Amino acid sequence: MSSLSVLPPECLLQPFPVPQRLMLGPGPSNVPARIAAAGAQPMLGHLHAETIEIMNQIKSGIQYAFQTRNRVTLAVSGPGHAAMECAIFNSLEPGESILIVVNGIWGERAADIAERIGAKVNTIVTSPGGYVANEEIEQALDKYRPVVFFLTHGESSTGVVHPIDGIGDLCHKYNCLFLVDSVAALGGTPICMDEQGIDIMYTGSQKVLNAPPGTAPISFSERACQKIFNRRTKPISYFLDMNWLANYWGCDDKPVRAYHHTGPVASFYGLRESLAILAETGLENSWKRHKEVAEYFHKGLEEMGLKLFVQDKKARLPTVTTIVAPPGYDWREITGYIMKTYNIEISGGLGPSAGMVFRVGLMGCNSSKANVDKVLEALADALKHCHKSRV
Repeated sequence: MSSLSVLPPECLLQPFPVPQRLMLGPGPSNVPARIAAAGAQPMLGHLHAETIEIMNQIKSGIQYAFQTRNRVTLAVSGPGHAAMECAIFNSLEPGESILIVVNGIWGERAADIAERIGAKVNTIVTSPGGYVANEEIEQALDKYRPVVFFLTHGESSTGVVHPIDGIGDLCHKYNCLFLVDSVAALGGTPICMDEQGIDIMYTGSQKVLNAPPGTAPISFSERACQKIFNRRTKPISYFLDMNWLANYWGCDDKPVRAYHHTGPVASFYGLRESLAILAETGLENSWKRHKEVAEYFHKGLEEMGLKLFVQDKKARLPTVTTIVAPPGYDWREITGYIMKTYNIEISGGLGPSAGMVFRVGLMGCNSSKANVDKVLEALADALKHCHKSRV
């Protein structure tokens, strides 16, 4: 008889059967077999020569996906939130000013993070489903004179893709770094980091790239590097300090990579494979497919009598569609019915869109007309079977 007071948990003495679901929420998306197989390859040490070569190939893949030649380009070990903190922690010092567009939850999160490190936070707030014109952005840049301007490219909580053109030039006119969150948009709609004057940009592995959550590509322009590598104070986070991460990823031209942390090697395998698939597909082909599939979906929704939350067609995010929750229905009942009956995940709103919308993600391998047909069928069935209040 064991002398231990805590016995082995019964739940761990048998396998856990993970169901196969069609993941059509705002992320994570389904992981193709090719990427899953890559992640199951034999383990290597985090500084083995082969791992370093994989990291170098990931860097090249990110440069292609971002359309940048930035020297300091890498993947943060962590989800998109880690990349958001990495960008803000390194580019801002206590007392410095950041200007943030808030048109959904991700602007709100960026403001929260910046406040925590003692930055002066100013915001441009627009209604959910909308975006901010360049003229308004310039007025705010002139008024607040921030060190960093933050913008969410693909606002997954509201389904908006924010226009990018011209904003980089405005930021540089006012001596400000342009920081872009493209977690929900990258690979699914056009963005070109260098051409559009973006200084810091990041994304996540689990959206269009279809890799498991846990790695977050990020890149810094030379203008951004001048700022972050000449700080008066150390970044608040050791783990996200770019002085260490740039060396760990071989971005600082030093002959030796020092140990900083044990990178998620198996996740690097998956991220490398996902970037390889994007390179084989071609960025422009990926953008085109996501646009065509989203438009096909929007047409089907409108034919069902459902309304799209984002009224301006040009501002609709191709990767995440927001649908106005039809009056009288409980959105939880509808999403629950679709999950139970069809084994398909779709989501409700988040942040400012909570209780107002359904969110359907069509990202990477999930962006297909066949999947659109499945979710349209499921929605139509749910609206027939779920309770509708007469109030």
